[in-house]
Amino acid sequence: MATFKGRPVVPGNVTAEALVTHAGFNTLASFQKALMFGDKAATCSDQNNPELHGKGLFGKALCLPQTIGSTTGGMVLFCACEMGRQPACLLFSKPIDSLAAAGAILAGVWSENAMPTVDSLGDEFLEAVKTGSTVTVSEDGTVTVE
Repeated sequence: MATFKGRPVVPGNVTAEALVTHAGFNTLASFQKALMFGDKAATCSDQNNPELHGKGLFGKALCLPQTIGSTTGGMVLFCACEMGRQPACLLFSKPIDSLAAAGAILAGVWSENAMPTVDSLGDEFLEAVKTGSTVTVSEDGTVTVE
């Protein structure tokens, strides 16, 4: 078991199975099927991310370094929450970018399906967490990996 302390961007408590990528997460490419074609599992459609491609994002603790890609990223995250296709939480090893932060915060304020979001967990976090690990997030930004 390992514990990490990050900055809570959207506070919340959740326990979920980890889904890990070490590459930048292209929000629009990843959620395209979920938003456009009604894929309730939110199967990652980003072919450029082999760690996530074809895996369901819904209900997972999405562990990533940062987001990349389109300026629509924040709205994509908000829409995923509104449609009930969001990850259980977003856990960033690096500081969150403004677009992802906007989407997560908007969902935290306006959606019934908010995603706890923690950033600045450090590179050690992404080294320790593995896809399939159980991750617990606390409101204060503490993340425990089992």
